Amino acid sequence: MKPAAYRLLRPLIVLAAIVILVETWLWERIGPLIGRIVALLPFAALKQAIHDGIERLPPYATLAVFAIPVALLFPFKLAALGLIASGHLVLGGLVLVLAKVVGVGVTAFLFDTCKPKLMQIPLFVSLYATWNRWLAWAHGLVDPVKRRIRAHLRIIRGGRANRALKLLRRFRRVRQERALLLARKA
Repeated sequence: MKPAAYRLLRPLIVLAAIVILVETWLWERIGPLIGRIVALLPFAALKQAIHDGIERLPPYATLAVFAIPVALLFPFKLAALGLIASGHLVLGGLVLVLAKVVGVGVTAFLFDTCKPKLMQIPLFVSLYATWNRWLAWAHGLVDPVKRRIRAHLRIIRGGRANRALKLLRRFRRVRQERALLLARKA
């Protein structure tokens, strides 16, 4: 990619990296939470039947199991977009975020159950490896920025911000005094 084009696309590239990291973060945090919630439900026989049913499925049918959360949550996402379009931004946003969180959580829970079967599908293995490469790329792009932000926050929280501001004011004052001296000599 040419340098000028890269500079123009860099914000989009960083945004893509952030989206990948947010998706992964949601997956890692919400999946286990949904798993704990499901464990609390008193439907042990139903849960075991679902697990056994998935175990009996062939790999490609197991892949179709992932369409269930998408299909069930799609109407909620459409309703959220309708709310946003009609001016109910907060309510629409909340419905959209809730649908996203539930969708990611249920999909993560299903993935844990289905992963051994899914890893028998060559295309899925390839896509899974691609996702992991993208994740490593996103971390490589965003982690240095996170470290710089943390370093700046440590300076501010550590009480050094006041000292830095004093130094900046002194630097400005000295610069202004020099400018005045040069103006008087001229």
